[in-house]
Formats: sequence, C-alpha cells, structure tokens
Amino acid sequence: MEAKRIQGSHYARSLIEASLDPLFTINPDGKITDINNASISITEVTRENLIGTNFFDYFTEPDKAREIYKQVFAEGFVADFPLTIRDGKLTDVLFNGSVYKDEHGKVIGVVVVARDITDHKRIETELMKAKEHAERATKIAEVAKIKAEKATHIAERATQIAENAVISKQQFLSNMSHEIRTPMNSIIGFTKVMLKTPLTAKQKEYLTAIKMSGEVLTVLVNDILDLAKVDAGKMIFEQKPFKMDASISAMIHLFEPKIQEKNLQLIKNYDPDIPKVLVGDPVRLHQILINLVSNAVKFTNQGKITVGVRLLNSHEDKVFLEFTVIDTGIGIAEDKIEFIFQNFQQATSNTSRLYGGTGLGLAIAKQLAEQQGGTISVKSKIDKGTTFSVVLPFKKTRGNVESVTESKEPDIKLKGLTVLVVEDIALNQLLMKTLLDDFGFECELAGNGKIAIEKLKSKPFDIVLMDLQMPEMNGFDASRYIRENIDSQIPIIALTADVTTADLKKCKAVGMNDYISKPIDENLLYSKIIDLLKKPGLINDDDLPVVSAKCTDLTYLINRTKSNPQLMMDMIALYLEQTLPLIGSMKQSLRDKDWDSLYAAVHKIIPSFHIMGIHKDYEDIAKKVQEYASKKQHPDELQQWVLQLENVCSRACKELEEAYNLIKKQTDGRKENITFSC
Repeated sequence: MEAKRIQGSHYARSLIEASLDPLFTINPDGKITDINNASISITEVTRENLIGTNFFDYFTEPDKAREIYKQVFAEGFVADFPLTIRDGKLTDVLFNGSVYKDEHGKVIGVVVVARDITDHKRIETELMKAKEHAERATKIAEVAKIKAEKATHIAERATQIAENAVISKQQFLSNMSHEIRTPMNSIIGFTKVMLKTPLTAKQKEYLTAIKMSGEVLTVLVNDILDLAKVDAGKMIFEQKPFKMDASISAMIHLFEPKIQEKNLQLIKNYDPDIPKVLVGDPVRLHQILINLVSNAVKFTNQGKITVGVRLLNSHEDKVFLEFTVIDTGIGIAEDKIEFIFQNFQQATSNTSRLYGGTGLGLAIAKQLAEQQGGTISVKSKIDKGTTFSVVLPFKKTRGNVESVTESKEPDIKLKGLTVLVVEDIALNQLLMKTLLDDFGFECELAGNGKIAIEKLKSKPFDIVLMDLQMPEMNGFDASRYIRENIDSQIPIIALTADVTTADLKKCKAVGMNDYISKPIDENLLYSKIIDLLKKPGLINDDDLPVVSAKCTDLTYLINRTKSNPQLMMDMIALYLEQTLPLIGSMKQSLRDKDWDSLYAAVHKIIPSFHIMGIHKDYEDIAKKVQEYASKKQHPDELQQWVLQLENVCSRACKELEEAYNLIKKQTDGRKENITFSC
C-alpha cells in the first residue's frame, strides 16, 4: 500500500519543483514521501535522509505541527498557519496544506508548502521600531501643538473660510458654466448642421467663421469660469492632426472686418518649410493667437499688424514653431511689461476704461503656451508698437486631414440603433435629433429623468444620452435608478454643460459609462456611441485584459512535466478539482465580507495562473483582490474583479477539461470523455 501511495503522489512532482518554497508530500502517518529542492536547502538534509522521516520532527513545536496536520485531514486544507522550521537559523514559515486523493477519491496524503516569512518578520520588526520612533515624535509634536494652539485655531478658522469660499466659487462657476454652454451648444451645433447643407462659397466662409468663433468662445468660457483649473494648470490638450497654414488663415479671417474698419494693413508671413500637417491642439493655438491678435487690433489705430509663423528647428518626430504678432500700436511701458501676464492686469489703469477687457487674456495665453512645453515673450516701446512671440512644439505625422471647413463623416456605417435622448431644452432636443438622424439612428426624446425611466421600462433601447441638469429628476438620480432598480446595463453617456471634476466623478459613481461636454462634437459623440456598443454589458471594462482565443497556454506545464502525459493529466485534474470550489468560496466570502476567507481563497488560486498559462493580468487582478482583502477594504471595483476571475477560471476549466480528454485519448486510446464538475 505504501508503494501505491508513493506512486500515486508522483503526479505532483512538477508542481513540487515549481515552488521556490519548501514543499513536502506526507502520508497519513506523518512520514515524508516526497520533497522539492527548496526543502533540502532550508533543512540542510539530503533527500535520502528526509524521505521516510517524521515530518513533525523538523519543527520547533512538533505537537503544534501535528495538530495542524490533523486539521488538514479534517477540513481538506489549511492556510497560513505560523510555524518555525528547526534548521541552523530557525526559519519562520506559514504552513499551507491540502489533501490529495487517488483515482478512487480516497485521501492518500497531504501536500504542504512552507512559505518563508523571515523577511516579512524582519520588516514587521522594523515597522514596530519605526512606529515606536513615530510615537515618540508624536508626543514631541503634541507638546509643540499645545504651545501653538492659539495660532492653530486661527489657522483652522482661516482654512475653513477659504474652503467655504472655494465651494461657493465652484458652485457659482458650475451654474454659470451650464447656463452659458447650453445656448453655445445650439449655436455651434446648428452651425455644423448648416455646413452640411448646399451652400455658396461665401455662406460656407461665414458659417465656418461662426463655428470657429463659437469653438474658441467655448474654450474661453471653460478657462475664464473655471479659474481654479487655470491656476492649478490642469488644462487638457488634444493631440490631433491639422493643417497649420489653413488653421492660421482661418484665424486671421476672423479679424478682417475689424481691421478693414480701422483701415489697418494686415500681413501674413508663413514659412513654406513648415510641414503641411502637424499634430497638436489647434483650438488652444487659436485661443493664444486670438488673444494676441485681438490685442494688436485693439491697441493699434494706424499702421499694420503682422502675423508670422516660422520654423525654428525640426527634429525627427517634432518641430518647434515661432508665432509672432507685431503691431504698430500704443506700446507698453517698460516698467509694466513684467506684469502683463498676471491675472486681471493691464498696462495702465486707463486701459480697461478706454479699450475694455478683463486683463485675463494674456495670463491665459501664457498658461496655455507653457503647459504645452512652449514659451511666450514680449518686446515693446511706447508709441512704437509691440511684438509678442510664442514658441510651441508640434509632433510630425505622415497622415492627412480633411479641410477644417468640412464635416467628417463617420467611418463606420451602423444604422438602426435606438437612442433615448434625455434632455429638457427643446432646442437641444431638436439638435440631438438632427445629429442622430444624420447618423441613421432612431431617436426618442424624454424631457426629464422620470420620463426616461418609464420609456426604458416599456421599450428596449441601445443607448441613453443623459443630460445632467433637468427638472423633476436630474440625470444623476435617473442613472442611479436605472442601475439599481431596473438593473439595466444599458450604456449611458452624460451630456454635460458643466465640466467640473466633481461632477465627472459623480457621473462615474452613479453608473454612467462616459460623458461628452456641450457644445457637442458630433464625430466624438458618434465614436463614443460606437465604442460603447462594441462592449455590451460592461461598465468601466478598461481594466479587463485582452486575451487570445484561448485563455490557457500549457507550454509551461509541458516543460515542467517533461511532456509526461500522466503527470500533465494529474496536474490538470488537480486544478479542475480545486478551482471551482475556490471560486465559490471567493464569491461567498465577498458576499459575507469575510476578508480572511477571501484572502485564503485567492491566495490558493494565484499560483495556478502561471502554471496553467493564464494571462498575467488576471494574476495581477487576483493580487489586487488579495491586497484589499488583507486590508479589509471593499473598493467599488472589487466585485468586478472577482467576476473577472470567476469568468476566466470557468473558461480555463472548460479548456483544460478538453485538454485532459485529448491527452487521455492519445495515451490509452479511449474514446469516451471524462466530465469534471466545471
């Protein structure tokens, strides 16, 4: 019988040697039947002298080792039980044991892995010492705090006042942003619609100027209303291909009526060596140059304005361009030049009264230039004129772009989608319906969240476009209700005129998949709809790794077993036998918020990912679950991670069952398949 047990344990040979920790197989009498090389290293006893000896004699507390060994037979497995191996340095380990059975289901022994935690204990000791030092430092700090209590109280009051002011400002800016951007949505939206209709060259020219002005005004609204974003330098810059020459010409065209009215001369100097198409943010570039050119027009009563663009230098993947705006206007006093890029600063106290403006334009232009890795500078003489110079980097590209005056048609033709638009403003409803009709989508309208919910209950839709600010029920409450009460995973895109960070986080918190800010960019809207509908039923699935057609790769297993089919079958059978119960334990532990059990279940699953060739990203997900379980934390993503692990393990079981039966057919010629409980 003993020989049979030893022979039955041979299936674990490759798994044993794959472990870097000491690993033993032990029979029911407590005798060692097999070991790996790590066991020899830590005990400093040869394989011949270890096999057949009493397993418990190698621990400083044999009785405790025997007790936990019995527990393995009683419960099937034991995880992370602390013991100390009796070797030259008394190594601290965590005992992890699991029973294994013969082909008839009879338990014939135990597999034990002793995880070396010497370094962990050392770190724990060091942390304890650090904590003691920190506690002593805290006491010293508390004494200092008492001495400074009065000053601290004053500082806290000042902080509270400042925080309240920030909250009030954010609320004001949020409301103002919504009120201003909502009509802008209709202005720009219907301008784009008009550009698609048959037009004369002059009409197209005028409408293009309106569209570009509206886009620049929208960016200005964002920056001016959200001063906190400007001050913090948290602007977002697009990287898209555009034609620099056409972009500059379109920008200059905006000023032609005013320049003609003031009888000024406008000169454009454009370097022909500049690549035709560059990658950057044309809207932000326009914002900078419009500030500079509008100032030049404003402060120049006679003479000329020159707009120049030249290639400073060219590298393999990018270029540096210098943009200059030169005027023959009133000039800036030398002692004022250093202040003109500050918020709300103008050259003189009479400037605002005589010429208008807020004094914010140049400050924004400086921020925009510097945050793109560029610079802005100025030279000026009173009554002689001013020269502004902006240097900006742009990426090179081999691609091409369509003319900025033409609307881009969607690349993918996908007709017949049903879209529910939840929007309370009639003009915006009409605009959205017009855009969706152009896409070939079917559109239904709902004036608020309550109406949208009733429509979703009575009729299926492919996607929801949800405004945030509406009467009766706003977009946040409606989305939360859809997720929690209707239990629908329909994609929801927020239509927001308010682009504050707080509201974007709130969109995600209530279950919205994405957002698009007003004024609506029709091409961006189309691409977001298509992208979401390519991934039905998944919210926030960016963390899900892309896997091949098969999720398992048995290359490692083949190498470790030296292509021994029986060993491969035994290891696959062991995986199939243990995995699904562990997945069930993991899901139940999450439901019960039993963090220790969750940790133990995931701990046992992790090694199998590498052995069975499952994508490493899933092992990383399992480690995230394990990490949060150890901290007894429950982030929003935890349930999704566990679901991903369940899905990939279930898929792996099916693939491995097929592999098992294939190997069996090849080795013994049997035609019948063996079915596991996968």
